[in-house]
Amino acid sequence: MLNIVLYQPQIPPNTGNIIRLCANVGANLHLIRPLGFDLNEKNFRRAGLDYHHMTSLTLHEDLSECLESIGSNRIYAITKFGKTVYSDASFHEKDVLVYGSETNGLPKKFLEKLGDQRKLYIPMKKQNRSLNLSNAVALTVYEGWRQCQFRGQKLE
Repeated sequence: MLNIVLYQPQIPPNTGNIIRLCANVGANLHLIRPLGFDLNEKNFRRAGLDYHHMTSLTLHEDLSECLESIGSNRIYAITKFGKTVYSDASFHEKDVLVYGSETNGLPKKFLEKLGDQRKLYIPMKKQNRSLNLSNAVALTVYEGWRQCQFRGQKLE
């Protein structure tokens, strides 16, 4: 399934919520150090509920090492500097979706390497700055999973 990369996440409940999301859609989660919290922090554990053991979570020292270990050349950055609406992207299984930290976003050098088609944005009112990280991840991951025909979903 999809690979979700959080670049230096700062807010424990956001990452905890994303762990829960990844468990429910079957996505792999990759966290790039330094983290703004300890993985044993109470807020982080509470937000992830009992989904931590159901999520493939990998810690990485830097973004380059992370992307190299995943090995996909289909990388998308979700950024307010994007040129393509996230829903216009054509997602495939094993794609990599990279999200910046809540305070600093993504490194400029990383964004410069991607073509405009790989820099995605989420539409919002012009006067607003951003969505909550876990909400942004949920929107884009579910769009990717929808485009993959919800493979792996539980059938009732």
